Amino acid sequence: MDQSNDQIAVPSNLSFESLKKLNQHGTEYWSARDLQPLLGYAKWQRFENAIKKAMQSCKQSGNNPEHHFTGAGKQIEFGKGATQMVEDYHLSRFACYLIAQNGDPRKPEIAHAQKYFAIDII
Repeated sequence: MDQSNDQIAVPSNLSFESLKKLNQHGTEYWSARDLQPLLGYAKWQRFENAIKKAMQSCKQSGNNPEHHFTGAGKQIEFGKGATQMVEDYHLSRFACYLIAQNGDPRKPEIAHAQKYFAIDII
């Protein structure tokens, strides 16, 4: 079974703010793998579909998706210390906003993300 598609539990102490990171230039970004459970997606494949839609939206708005959706790998650990490198993205605030805008509107997590990531965008 593909470990990257297993159900993901959301620790109660996680928030969009607590997951924010800074790159070497001091620019904020979020790991897509870290955001996935906070946006209500249990499976990476479904979340990646929302990311792809957001990339298309980014491109159609005249922005370069490569500036907002940076491909990255992430080492995950599972069962007895085994590790695996999985696909990830480093996402700008704008990328996170677009993912929230293209996410499943029935998910309360998406509504919360739309509010959080819209700050400083509009």
